[in-house]
Amino acid sequence: MNIAHVLRRHWVRWAAFGLAVVLLALTAVVWGFYRKLDRNITEDTSAAAELRKYDRERPSSVAKGAQNILLIGSDSRAGKNKEYGRDGGTQRSDTTILLHVSRDRKRATAVSVPRDLMVTIPSCRGADGKRGNERLAQFNWAFESGGTACTVRTVEKMTNVRIDHYVVVDFEGFKKMVDAVGGVKVCVERPIDDKDAHLKLAAGDQKLDGEEALGYVRVRKTLGDGSDTDRIDRQQKFLAALVSKMSGGDVLYNPGKLYPVLDAATSALTTDPGLASLRDLYGMVRDVRSVPTKDVRFLTVPREAYAADPNRDQLVQPAAERLFAQLRNDSPVRVDPDPSASASPAPSASARVSGKPDRTEAGGEGAEAAPGRDPAGTGGDAAGTGRDGVGTGRDAAGTGRDGVGTGRDAAGAGNGGHYRGTTAADAGCSGA
Repeated sequence: MNIAHVLRRHWVRWAAFGLAVVLLALTAVVWGFYRKLDRNITEDTSAAAELRKYDRERPSSVAKGAQNILLIGSDSRAGKNKEYGRDGGTQRSDTTILLHVSRDRKRATAVSVPRDLMVTIPSCRGADGKRGNERLAQFNWAFESGGTACTVRTVEKMTNVRIDHYVVVDFEGFKKMVDAVGGVKVCVERPIDDKDAHLKLAAGDQKLDGEEALGYVRVRKTLGDGSDTDRIDRQQKFLAALVSKMSGGDVLYNPGKLYPVLDAATSALTTDPGLASLRDLYGMVRDVRSVPTKDVRFLTVPREAYAADPNRDQLVQPAAERLFAQLRNDSPVRVDPDPSASASPAPSASARVSGKPDRTEAGGEGAEAAPGRDPAGTGGDAAGTGRDGVGTGRDAAGTGRDGVGTGRDAAGAGNGGHYRGTTAADAGCSGA
């Protein structure tokens, strides 16, 4: 037998064996990463069990295949979050967004619900096991009094939209995700110097790290008119920029950047059982990522100053119900990123907030409405006649025939369902 032939055959065998060992090692590493990411996710079974008790009263899904996901930003000061203040052991929904992903996965609509919006909160079981009475109160009281399950039921009661999944993220988790993508670039319209928010930024395009980003989306007292409305606008613009950054190939197709992003994201989230695995969570992310950035839309529920307290909000009808119907029926929702192009004039600072102390930020209990008041603003002069001089009579939309919301809601909705908002493609300063 040819010695060279024998040696070559032995070399091939050893090469094949070495390759098999390498592949097995890589498989073990990948599996280890997968298992770590999978275990990172916190599953909230208690909220799911509570929601099952009320399944008969919850709305049915109208558009099969579409997804409605409730995103909740918790302002808990527990653990590492304590550096952002004290809350006496409670937590509230600092930010709440209803994310609708269309059945064909070509559109995504993120609707912000103001924490100061006056809504009907159903009877919910608290952490102490006791059930409270149904009440009219500001929206973020639902999370404090009854946690995620109560927040889901409150949103469903208000919108008649079935919530398929829920995700909760806290301050620390938010910071980690921003740092993991290497920071996010936003447009800072004017210089910011806020000691409470740990934030100092110059005007113009700025790349924010996690700590700066958290301050940017939370700052209120020293930026804009001091209202929650102004803060929601910044949150939407920041999230639009974050979605745009994460959709880019620089993150998704770079393993060195992708794994830290996945690690930060999974460790930051508390979800329902349907999203509590890496496979399920990836499925949701894949659905959202398939939507073109120009069709990822951000807006806020049509609202105006609450009749009993200008520091609170109430829904503008019929604009709000029209929006909710669009989400239920999986109909397109159009937004206009240019406020000057809106058919509705932007409200003045005096029309939007009165300058009285904010009871939520002061740590007080959720403010309840005066008896007989309608948080949806559908009874009597719902548009707030006499406050902003726009609404008249029983015109709930406050504008006559064109249906454009006014008062605190500078977005509103016209007959075509056109709302003021932003898209994930509208990041950065104009003209930059």
